Amino acid sequence: MNIKDQHTDEYLLQSFRESANLDLLGELYNKYMHLVYGVCLKYLQDRESSKDAVMQIFEKLITEIPKNDIKNFKSWLYVVSKNHSLMHLRSEKTKGEQNKKFIIEQEIFMEYEEVVHPIDEDKPDMDAALRECIERLKDEQQKCIQLFYLEEKSYKEICELLKLEEKKVKSFLQNGKRNLKLCLESKNVRQ
Repeated sequence: MNIKDQHTDEYLLQSFRESANLDLLGELYNKYMHLVYGVCLKYLQDRESSKDAVMQIFEKLITEIPKNDIKNFKSWLYVVSKNHSLMHLRSEKTKGEQNKKFIIEQEIFMEYEEVVHPIDEDKPDMDAALRECIERLKDEQQKCIQLFYLEEKSYKEICELLKLEEKKVKSFLQNGKRNLKLCLESKNVRQ
């Protein structure tokens, strides 16, 4: 076999299968890295994610090549790259949907929690303790609690006044209410 034959895809592929020498796989893969990057970029539409995918696909080849009967390495690699990219997109979509579901559940929980919280109840023996507990809150929680409950401002109005995102305002209200409840319980205020 001459030197030229030693650099064909078939030779490098067969040699890697026989020896598991990563240098041989690296030489073969290096010939098509630009193709892999291009395919990943086409589907992922993000340079950094595509660069990561190029490395992940190389690692995947170490285990996938021995399992597959590959006739045309370039075509097979194209399909592997495309499938890897599509699986990555599916995974990201699933993560995004799970995050949205979590956020919605948190918002629903926060909305319903307001109904049963001691701050919503009007009891005379609670006023002094409540004022004292509000003063103990962290600054952001204190401002949000005062604006929402005492000044009856909406989420949107609080966001504008404090220059905060709605998620932050809701978080400060939720945490503030939890801290108020703990403070009132520690003072043994009847609820």
